[in-house]
Amino acid sequence: MGADVIGIAIATALQEAGHLVVALPNDQSDSRDKLEHLFPNAKPLSNDDILAASDLVLLAVPANKIESTAASLAESNAWRKGQLVVHFAPNHGHEILEAATAQGAIALAIHPAMHFTGTSLDLRRMKESYFAVSSPQVALPIVQALVIEMGAEPIVIEASGRESYFEAIEVASNFSAMIVNQAVGLLEQAGVENPSLVIAPVIESAVDQALSKGHRSIDPTELLDDQ
Repeated sequence: MGADVIGIAIATALQEAGHLVVALPNDQSDSRDKLEHLFPNAKPLSNDDILAASDLVLLAVPANKIESTAASLAESNAWRKGQLVVHFAPNHGHEILEAATAQGAIALAIHPAMHFTGTSLDLRRMKESYFAVSSPQVALPIVQALVIEMGAEPIVIEASGRESYFEAIEVASNFSAMIVNQAVGLLEQAGVENPSLVIAPVIESAVDQALSKGHRSIDPTELLDDQ
């Protein structure tokens, strides 16, 4: 449900693992051809009909619409007892799907700790990534199994750690993009051809070194001393 790139990648990975994608939202005219090509056995249906046809519902909507979407579907009593529903937002656990669980659905949260491009590269990178998962204790083996079926490694993030997890993902993603952009720009100013290719080994080796050291308190002067 929805056409978020993460949701499409997850659906594709599950399909490759043997799951049958049976339904697509019928309000995705801008991506209809792509979705029908990826999931030829799926039928375009209304949201209520998707829930009626599916045992596992992928709620691939923006983070700020997860709660309202689940609640809207609950108003028409669309959720079914024992039905699995999963969202992919890094900043929320399964608890945000309370409107669905109130009608008997089982809420899951899955967030792949990676950057999605919307291309076929995503499936390969998923198999090299860790997926943050959250669910009621009784459903934890289910959400972990889904991740393993997709070839990835699940890590359980409790509600108490969700804020820190989200901050870590945001810092790593946004700060890295900013630094790379600045470095490429400086090399362009220096007249370097193919600056991205030149800076890539520097960045990769620096990241490898930082990861090997793990977390430690950093004195800002150390950043200058290392030069």
